[in-house]
Amino acid sequence: MIALLGFLTIATFLILIMTKRLSVIVALVLVPLFFGLFSGFGTELGAMMLEGIQKVAPTGIMVGFAVLYFGLMMDAGLFDPIISRIITIVKGDPLKIVIGTAIVTMIVALDGDGASTFMITISAFLPIYKRLGMNPLVLSGVVALGAGVMNIAPWGGPTARAMSVLETDSTQLFNPILPAMFIGIVWVLFSAYWLGKKERERLGIVDLIVNTEVLMETSSTVVEGKRPNLFWFNLLLTILLLVALVMAWLPMPVLFIVAFVIALLVNYPNFAEQQKVVANHGSNVVLVSSMIFAAGIFTGILTGTKMIDEMAISLVSIIPDQITGLLPLLVAVTSMPLSFVFTPDAYYFGVLPILTETAVNFGIDPIEIGRAAILGQMTTGFPLSPLTASTFILVGMTGVNLGEHQKFIFKWAFGTTIVMTLMALITGAISITI
Repeated sequence: MIALLGFLTIATFLILIMTKRLSVIVALVLVPLFFGLFSGFGTELGAMMLEGIQKVAPTGIMVGFAVLYFGLMMDAGLFDPIISRIITIVKGDPLKIVIGTAIVTMIVALDGDGASTFMITISAFLPIYKRLGMNPLVLSGVVALGAGVMNIAPWGGPTARAMSVLETDSTQLFNPILPAMFIGIVWVLFSAYWLGKKERERLGIVDLIVNTEVLMETSSTVVEGKRPNLFWFNLLLTILLLVALVMAWLPMPVLFIVAFVIALLVNYPNFAEQQKVVANHGSNVVLVSSMIFAAGIFTGILTGTKMIDEMAISLVSIIPDQITGLLPLLVAVTSMPLSFVFTPDAYYFGVLPILTETAVNFGIDPIEIGRAAILGQMTTGFPLSPLTASTFILVGMTGVNLGEHQKFIFKWAFGTTIVMTLMALITGAISITI
C-alpha cells in the first residue's frame, strides 16, 4: 500500500509540473503533504519535513552564494578581458571563431545561468558569424555544447538538485567526476575544431575587423559596475576559491559565503553598490534556493513515510538480475536523451530517488547513480531540450529552427555524455559489475 501511494505521489507530481498545472515549488510541497496525510501520517509529517529541510540547507546556501559570487564577478568584468582577447584573436578564421565560441561559452557559463550565457555569448559572436556567412547552426550548437558540459558544476541546477535529493555535498558527488568533466570539455573543444574546420573549408579565411566592445554593450550589467583595476585580485580570489573547493579546505557553503563577502567588500565598498549587486542577482538566488528547500520537504516526506523504500523494493523484484550491475552505466547512457522527456525537477525529484533507493537494494552506492545522472540529464541535454525556456533563447537569438538545432548537434552532445561516462568508469566515479 505504501509503495502504491509512493508511485501515486511521484506520478501526480510529474503530471502536475509537466502539464504546468502547478509550479514546481508548489507541487514539491503540496503533493507529498497530501499523500502523507492520506497515508495516515498526521502530526509526524512536521518532523519529516523539517528533517528534510535541514538536510538540504547546506546545498541551498551553497547554490545561493555561488550564484551571487559568479554574478558579482560578471558585473565586475573579471571575464571581459579574457573574452575580448579571444574575440580579437579569432578574427576572420572560421576555425578560430568556432573554437573561440566554445571557450567563451564555457567561461561565461561559470555563473550557472544558461539564459545569460546564451545572451552574452551569442550577442558577442552572432555579428561575426553573419559577417562571414557562417552556418548559424554551428553557433547554436557549439554554444549548446559548452553550456551543457559546464552545467555539471556544483552550483548548476542539475547537480544542486542531485545533491539535495541524495543529501550529500559536492565533495562526494561532484569531485570524483572532475576528470570526466575535463574530458567533456576536451570533447567540446574537439567538436568545435571539427565543425570549425568544416566551415573554414567551406568559406576560407577573410580579413575582418572585430568590434570587441560588443560584449561590453550586450552585458547585462552597466559599464560603471566594471572593476578593471581589480582584475588581478578577482582572478586570484576566484582561482583560490576553485582550488579550495576541489581540495575541500572548508565546507562549500562556507567557502562561497566568505569568498562572496570578500569580493563584495573589495569591489563595491559602498553600501548602496553592495545592495545593488545583491538585488541584481537576488531573483536567481531566491528561485533556486527556494526550490531546493521545497525539495527538502518532498524528499523528507517520501523518506520518512518509507514510500521510497517500498517503491525501490517493488522495483527490485521486477528488474532482471543480469542487468542490476549495469544500473549506473544505464543511468549515465540514458541521462542525456531523457532531457527531452523529463524536466530537471521531474527527473531529479521524481525519478532519481527511486533509482538511488533501487541501487541500494542491489548493493550499489546511490552516489554513483547521482553521478551518472548529472553526466547528461539537463547538463549536456538542457540546451537541446524543449522543456527548458533557455533553449528557446538560444535558438531564437541565433535564428535557427529548434528541430534543426537538435538534429545538427544531438550526436555531439550525446558524444559528450558518452566520453564522460567512459572516463567516469575508468576513474571509478561510477562502476559496473557483471
